[in-house]
Amino acid sequence: MKRTQVDTFEKLVGQLMGLYDELAILSKKNPNDALNKFKLKLINALLSQANQFLGEDYIPFGDFEVFDEDDMPRNSDVVLILSQYVQCFEKFRADNVEMYAGSWQWIVDPEAGEEVSRGGKAHIRTVRPKRLRE
Repeated sequence: MKRTQVDTFEKLVGQLMGLYDELAILSKKNPNDALNKFKLKLINALLSQANQFLGEDYIPFGDFEVFDEDDMPRNSDVVLILSQYVQCFEKFRADNVEMYAGSWQWIVDPEAGEEVSRGGKAHIRTVRPKRLRE
């Protein structure tokens, strides 16, 4: 992995979690209400970026890319899909981190002049992957 990928990962996960949290609240109040076009446009743009980042190995559904704007999804539909994306990002994190020097760290390709660890890799501190079995 490259440092830019870690930065992109952190940005996308933050955005996904923010949308998920907001829509989960809406879904509890009104699960069958349709999203408005503004929110759907933002969600679809984020899902497109997430699909590109995750690639075929990590996307949650092979036949889903974005929501159809002509068939406005319900709050609960969006929450369901966003939760699956969050889980797939956590799987990606789990596959690309390790416990190093007492904390969870991304394993990244070193940049010029950077100190490296065993195996010729550099590390960036992160949080423990959710639901990781030790």
